[in-house]
Amino acid sequence: MSAAASPALPGADPFEHIGLLYSAPGEYAEGCEAFARRGLEAGDPVLVAVPGGNGSLIRERLGDRAAEVRFADMAVAGRNPGRIIPRVLLDFARRNAGRRVWIIGEPIWPGRSAVEYPACAAHEALINAAFSGREAAILCPYDTTGLDPDAVRDSHRTHPIMSDGTTSWESPHYTDPAEAAALFDRPLPPPPPGAHREGFASLGDLAALRATLARHARAAGLAPERVAEVLMAVNELAANAVEHTGAGGTLTVWAEPGALVCQIDDTGHIRDPLAGRVPPERSHERGHGLVLVNELADLVRRHDHAGGTTTRLYVTRP
Repeated sequence: MSAAASPALPGADPFEHIGLLYSAPGEYAEGCEAFARRGLEAGDPVLVAVPGGNGSLIRERLGDRAAEVRFADMAVAGRNPGRIIPRVLLDFARRNAGRRVWIIGEPIWPGRSAVEYPACAAHEALINAAFSGREAAILCPYDTTGLDPDAVRDSHRTHPIMSDGTTSWESPHYTDPAEAAALFDRPLPPPPPGAHREGFASLGDLAALRATLARHARAAGLAPERVAEVLMAVNELAANAVEHTGAGGTLTVWAEPGALVCQIDDTGHIRDPLAGRVPPERSHERGHGLVLVNELADLVRRHDHAGGTTTRLYVTRP
């Protein structure tokens, strides 16, 4: 059985989510090529969203047929893992409504930081919920030599089908998407002692909160357009905290090497694991805020705990 072919199950979900294990560039290119050609030969649209030069390896293997494939740099499009489902995967599916889509998506690669990894792994788990019942196939490559062994082991939890490039099999460790995502809802390290903290209790407090945040963002060296985006994202989280808890919350902000970090703590709980990842219909006025936050931030980490929810945004700076 080829790397691109998964076990056929009568009455099974039409969605295929395959974890491709590889240990060398040749194995990577061969497995991805086989999957992409399977889609092309069926006459279906194909998207390759992989980081940096990995796309060139696949282009070379596909030859002339690469012109039929849409390519995206996952290091840019998926810089924030929370952005991948709405802005990369579902966007491609929506643009090709009524057709089966084939996507090579590589959200986890050597070089992703430890603070990014839980968001990446949760994303992989939640793909299964977001695409359940859809006419789609997604192949996710995992570098078994370059990645932490824990990341490779986790891939067996988040992918119903695994492949080694030669054979494919049902993963015996596959876990319900919500349960798997919860495994990566991990406590965040505490803010540094010098971080600025400011409470808010009502919508009327948000103007002062934005003014404080703007000063910190400018001091951190963010460009004016990024300052505006940070204000929009944090305002959305703070307004949600006021609306849904009635008690407001606390903003904590500080600068780290390469990033401005903004954290909102409130007493609420977000019960839907897909919140911020599956956009509501355009006709719906509500539910777009968390999608916008994912769009604006370079990384979003959210931790649900007994006292409420901590949401931490990272915005890169020069």
